Amino acid sequence: MATPESLNPESMELIARYFRVLGDAQRLRILHCLQTGERTVGEIAESIDATHSNVSRHLGLLRANGLVARRQAGNHAYFEIAAPFIFALCDIVCSGTRERLAREQALLPGDAPSV
Repeated sequence: MATPESLNPESMELIARYFRVLGDAQRLRILHCLQTGERTVGEIAESIDATHSNVSRHLGLLRANGLVARRQAGNHAYFEIAAPFIFALCDIVCSGTRERLAREQALLPGDAPSV
């Protein structure tokens, strides 16, 4: 694993940019939708219950940052994951979140509603 001392300022900025892009719940939903394969904007919008224009805007940002790729086929544009490493990162964060919720739930009184 790289240490902060071994990363140059440009690498640190790129890493920070990835985290900023991933810091939006709608973009995470889009990435999750694409995890099973390529989709059109309309398919993504329907899957995550969002508008076509909103999904297009988010896909543009994800594409500009190298996280998704676009393929044109006739009148349809298909989007797919271009950086599969993001799922390993998401798995780490999700696992940590589940552990935190379990610890917090264990501290609640016995009659508290479950999360």
